[in-house]
Amino acid sequence: MKWLKSRYNQVLAIIMIMMAILAIRLFGLTVVEGAQWGEAASNISIKSISTPAPRGEILDRYGRVMAGNIPSFTVQFSSGDLTNEQINSVSRNLIRILEENGDSYYDNFPILIENGKFYYTYQKDIESWLESQGMPINFTAEQAFSEIRRRQNIDEGLDRYDAQVELQSVYNIFPPISVRHMKYLKEMDKESFLQRYYLDTELTAEEAFRELRSKFEIPSSLSDAEARKIMVIRNELSSQGYRKYIPAKIASGVSDETIVIIEEKSSDLPGVEVVAESIRYYPNGNTAAHVLGYLGQISESEKAEYVDEKGYKANDLIGREGIERALESTLKGKDGTKNVEVNAFGELVRVINEIEPKKGKNVYLTIDLELQKTAEAALEQALTEIQRAGTFESEWGNYKYGTAYRNANVGAVVAIEVETGDVLAMASYPAFDPNLFATGISKEDWNALQGENLRDPLSPLPLFNVAARTAVQPGSTFKMVTATAALESGLDPTRKLKDGGAVKLGNRTYGCLVWNRNRSNHGYINLYEALEVSCNYYFFDIATGRDFSRGVSLGFKDPINIEKITSYAQQYGLGLKTGIEIPETVIPVPSQERKLAQIKAMLRNVLIGRAEIYFEQSLIKDKEKLNKNIMTIVGWTEENPSRNELIRRLGTLGIKENFIETVADLCKYTYFNQATWTTGDELIIAIGQGENAYTPLQMTNYIATIGNEGVHNKVSLIGAIEGKGKVIKEPGKKIAVDEQNLEHIIEGMKRVVSGPRGSLKGAFANFPVQVAGKTGTAERGGKINPPDEVEYIKQHLSKINSSLRWENVEKEMERLMKDYPDVYTTKNYAVRQAVINLSNGRVTSERIDAYKANYDPFAWVMTLAPAEDPKIAVGVLLFQGGTAGYAAPVAREVIAKYLQLDKTYEDYSLETSITQ
Repeated sequence: MKWLKSRYNQVLAIIMIMMAILAIRLFGLTVVEGAQWGEAASNISIKSISTPAPRGEILDRYGRVMAGNIPSFTVQFSSGDLTNEQINSVSRNLIRILEENGDSYYDNFPILIENGKFYYTYQKDIESWLESQGMPINFTAEQAFSEIRRRQNIDEGLDRYDAQVELQSVYNIFPPISVRHMKYLKEMDKESFLQRYYLDTELTAEEAFRELRSKFEIPSSLSDAEARKIMVIRNELSSQGYRKYIPAKIASGVSDETIVIIEEKSSDLPGVEVVAESIRYYPNGNTAAHVLGYLGQISESEKAEYVDEKGYKANDLIGREGIERALESTLKGKDGTKNVEVNAFGELVRVINEIEPKKGKNVYLTIDLELQKTAEAALEQALTEIQRAGTFESEWGNYKYGTAYRNANVGAVVAIEVETGDVLAMASYPAFDPNLFATGISKEDWNALQGENLRDPLSPLPLFNVAARTAVQPGSTFKMVTATAALESGLDPTRKLKDGGAVKLGNRTYGCLVWNRNRSNHGYINLYEALEVSCNYYFFDIATGRDFSRGVSLGFKDPINIEKITSYAQQYGLGLKTGIEIPETVIPVPSQERKLAQIKAMLRNVLIGRAEIYFEQSLIKDKEKLNKNIMTIVGWTEENPSRNELIRRLGTLGIKENFIETVADLCKYTYFNQATWTTGDELIIAIGQGENAYTPLQMTNYIATIGNEGVHNKVSLIGAIEGKGKVIKEPGKKIAVDEQNLEHIIEGMKRVVSGPRGSLKGAFANFPVQVAGKTGTAERGGKINPPDEVEYIKQHLSKINSSLRWENVEKEMERLMKDYPDVYTTKNYAVRQAVINLSNGRVTSERIDAYKANYDPFAWVMTLAPAEDPKIAVGVLLFQGGTAGYAAPVAREVIAKYLQLDKTYEDYSLETSITQ
């Protein structure tokens, strides 16, 4: 082995051994495993490109287009085998062409530069949302979610998942937070974006920008602003993931000038092409916007579902609300397929074959487009005229609004076919134009659709579906539920009961409107007359089975109580899901359990808010013990100890000695005594106030059930689907009510419209068809919060308490937020407590709010027509409409259009079945 002693020979031997190993491996790959690897190579080199299918149309019940498609030209870019330098050059030239011709392009690159500062759009979105909610912009998702729970008095015992369900289903609040990960959705989008480029998720916006600039090899000679424009297109290309052979959509709806220039300069723009495709178009603008919904882009966190699993392109638009969202999979259709050959780098080599896309299925709604237009026009006219005490002009008679209600700027109207439960019209005001979303809404347009005062829950929100998602007290329109329970318990509808004006319970009086206004009453009245004049006192009697004027029982054959009344409310569909295919709000009917939970949550919040006033300083510093003591006090709610016992117990929980009696009285008389059902609760629930809260959609279907001889139908918006025919609904459910009792109720409702004292007599005086109806004027408690509580208190401080100085209030506000960030989450909360603290508790919340405006009442009108054989139920709700009758002209116009009393109505027979 002398040969191996030479270093040269050793190296040569090693090389020969390595070559032998490689030769053996090559033999294995090419001969032994050749077929296997050949098949794998074939699979890798052939890919399928999805070509988008036009969305299915959305049509009304007679086939009139409500959402269709129009042709448009889209600029696409496939990077293919281009180098970084070439991609950057093409991107820069393409952006220049688009900008010079005034064409917008997709800009989903989430890093912006302002005045030399870099920031993530995700963070800006989070901060904007927090500001809109009156929360500090540095709040974590967990802090924000806890604050929302606190504001809505969500039971502390619920876990975060159940709390989320209650927020969404009961309060219609959808915070942009993933409760599973307890992160903002936008925060998760940011992480997905950075992970796509294999970047550290903790990088700042500027650090990420620099990393990407280097990764894309963008020349240093370009400014950051110019580099960002290139990154916009690079981001669209990379959003396709590993499928680089799929062209990225850069711009939609481009001008003819842009098309010509791109064609002329095609040699300078390799990979760029202009293709024809369809975009969503809503020919009627705002009409039925809340029913139809709108489209939106796929977020970063949704790409795994839509792009990876369902085959969508990253910048496809998907249904975000309404029918567009509910039937996304139906409307989307089946994309076409283009089979292409790509190389090992995923770059396009050639097109093999192509299968044309198939348009999505058409969807036929139950909506009557012309009736919808009438409903929306009437709703807008009524609100406009109410605000200025004007006149609602109509061929059915002009209606003069005697008093102006300037905050009457939100409303809804629903029309339901009595026999089927089909929604014929459903309008909310204000509305929006879904065409703004057809190719992706701009930031400016999006901001314009947000509410002006998010601290006021009744302020206009154009994107909000009031008809299905706002639940408020129904007022006297609920009285038919109470009448049903009483009739089924044995009430004789012809029996006259004396209206005693008001029922006094303890130190509170419950009276009729005429009693509250001028101390008068309705005399002796029966059920029909009580509905006609909406006599609260009569309904107090029948809801309790007691003649309050005489102090004796009414002698019903079966007992009546609040549980029986709410049971019938549920049979009518109140407090339950209606069956509609789009999102709705459902607040359960009143219950003792709900009331108890709310009382306990409110007491806890009050004690936390006033902790510095009531508790010893040593306890304030021990937050865990403070919270434990507060929960101990709250835990006495069901027991409701005597005042003396409360005073004794509170003395052991760290309450300041001079505040023990104050806290005892607060707990005892403001909270504990109100935590159980009382006769007062029964009275206010019986007339549609208190814990009652229902949507216009629920209320209209309840009225339709009365008109349908007690058969309760599920509500529906979808009538038929192309290829499947008419949607088959479950048969309606007969409620446990004698049909004769329903006839008694309708008789009373007829008198509301045509009786000598009926509240709808004026509006329907010249109407040629007999209508049954009921009005409801529901009080809205509380004060109208200004957009900024700090500015409000600063402006009115001298009137709230002349001895306080603003600089001291501001200092105390800042201290509270610093020392108790979990309690005083916003300046709007802290400033109020600062005033209370500095006054040593003498200034109350009521005093602080004294200079805020009151809410005007909700105006409700519910109708059935024709009264003798109801075909349509129409419900109208006006926020702060002042008085119920003001909503009547809206219902009247819808009924007239439905019955074709308007001779200009297009010639579509109402007997026509939904197009198959």
